[in-house]
Amino acid sequence: MTYQTLAIQHAPQVATIVLNRPEVRNAFNETMIAEITHAFAELGSNAEVRAIVLAASGAAFCAGGDLNWMKAMAGYTPEQNRADAALLATMLRTIYQCPKPVIAKVQGDCYAGGLGLAAACDIVAAVETAQFCLSEVKIGLIPATISPYVIKAIGESAARRYFITAERFSAETGQKLGLVHEVATAEKLDESVALLLKALLAASPNAVTEAKRLVRAVAGQPLTEVLIADTVEEIAKIRASAEGREGVRAFLEKRKPSWLA
Repeated sequence: MTYQTLAIQHAPQVATIVLNRPEVRNAFNETMIAEITHAFAELGSNAEVRAIVLAASGAAFCAGGDLNWMKAMAGYTPEQNRADAALLATMLRTIYQCPKPVIAKVQGDCYAGGLGLAAACDIVAAVETAQFCLSEVKIGLIPATISPYVIKAIGESAARRYFITAERFSAETGQKLGLVHEVATAEKLDESVALLLKALLAASPNAVTEAKRLVRAVAGQPLTEVLIADTVEEIAKIRASAEGREGVRAFLEKRKPSWLA
C-alpha cells in the first residue's frame, strides 16, 4: 500500500511507522486514521516483524486532530459523528491489541489524540523537552475515545485532573504518572529506543505476544478462583509450547535459544 500520511521504514525484525505530516504537526485526519489502522494491522500480522516503533517527523509527535478535519466534523449529523469516532476508536484498539510490541518514540509535543496514540502503545520513550496535554476541554470537547487508554496509563486520579484542567505537563511528569517509561535527551532518544528494541528482540516472540495478552486479561480483574485458574492454564500452555520448551532447554543447556541463533 502507498501511504499519503505515513512513512514505513523496515530494519531487520523491526518496522517503524512514521507520522509524516510535519506541516500540521502530524495532526491526524480521516486519511491518517485509516492508514495507521491499516499499517498496524498489516505489520502486526507480518511474521518477519517482531517489534514496531511509532515515530514522527518534524518538531511535534502529534498535535491531535487536524483543524480542517475538525471543521468538517462541526457539520456532521449525529450518525456521521458516531461513524467518524468509531474509526478513531478502531485505530486506537488496533494499536493497543497489536500482537507485536509497540514503542512510541515521542520526539516532540504530544497533545490530545496524539497523547491517546502514545497511551495505546506498550512503551513510551520521550525526549525530555516534550510537552503533553489533554487539551480537549479548551475547545468544548472531551477526550472520550482516547480515555480508556489514557486512564489505563495515568490512573483515574491524574485523569480527573488533566482531563478537566487541560494543563500541559512535561515528559518527567509523564514518567511519574506512568505514561512515559523512558525520558532521554534529544541526542540519546534513538539510543534509548534501540536499547528497548534489543531487550524485546532477545525475548521469545510468542512469549512477548502472550505476555501482552496476559496483561490485558488480568489488569483490573478481582483476585478470584476463576482468575487464578486462568493463570494456571496460561502457564501450563506456554510451558508446553514450542518456544516455551526450547527456551527452557536452552537455559538449562547454557546456549542461545533458537530465536537468537
